[in-house]
Amino acid sequence: MTNHWWEIEILAEIGAEDTIFWRLESFGCQGMVTENKQSTALIRTYLPEAETQSLDLSALSLWLRQDALISNFSTPKVRWHLIAEEDWGSTWKKHWQPQEIGDGFLIYPAWYTPPLELERTLIRIDPGLAFGTGVHLTTQLCLEAIEMRFLDEKTKGSTLADIGCGSGILSIGALKLGAKKVYAVDTDPLAIRATHDNRILNDLDEQQLIVAQGSISYLSETLSTPVDGIFCNILADLIVDLIPQMSAISHETTWGVLSGILLEQVPLIADILEEHDWIVAALWKRKEWCCFNIRRS
Repeated sequence: MTNHWWEIEILAEIGAEDTIFWRLESFGCQGMVTENKQSTALIRTYLPEAETQSLDLSALSLWLRQDALISNFSTPKVRWHLIAEEDWGSTWKKHWQPQEIGDGFLIYPAWYTPPLELERTLIRIDPGLAFGTGVHLTTQLCLEAIEMRFLDEKTKGSTLADIGCGSGILSIGALKLGAKKVYAVDTDPLAIRATHDNRILNDLDEQQLIVAQGSISYLSETLSTPVDGIFCNILADLIVDLIPQMSAISHETTWGVLSGILLEQVPLIADILEEHDWIVAALWKRKEWCCFNIRRS
């Protein structure tokens, strides 16, 4: 029996993409891409038919319309249809193009032949069913924060933890800038598979990028020594639960990069960080998204 996927297409005002990405991610959508056409953005995403009913999609459409209303964007047009499983991967991949991020990264789709001469640090990614192609602003903010960290020579050779690794894009970026080792964990087995595959794509050794299913509690039980840095790009509700556990894998100079946080969620996250002896060293904002750069107090 052939499996099918819902292909969801959203035609929206440019500027509304990141709110839409956040809504789709929280809904469980996979393989999100966007294509800008003049003043509009065409966003495509996918959900397995077996896990999603048409009523669920109607609810998603309503939430997208409400989000646009709250954010003062025009109402997006939403439509969906079924496609065969063998078609869904190639359908969204053909719309995803190489992307420059920060001062030095180039995110490159795995199905493209990379250029022979590069002035940027190449990260090859095939996200599979995991989150993290570099399209979302939160991923960009995290990569830029990591890039800034590695301007300090003392950061090179460090051991890091990637909590909720998704496609492994942040882990790979850190290793290519000079990290010694990254422990990457995610509760989603599809993310573990994607990170493993992307490690191979980027010619990284399995002793450099150590991938395991789990979360920060798994690392606190298995690591023999604390890590030098932590990065985490997931939803704020999950970050709230993780902050009290971060000290278990930290030492007195451990730093952190946290994103997936909306502007209105900043006070809550900042208060919880302070309660657990973390200082917000910098807060980067882009549109409605924030990235915390933190250190131990």
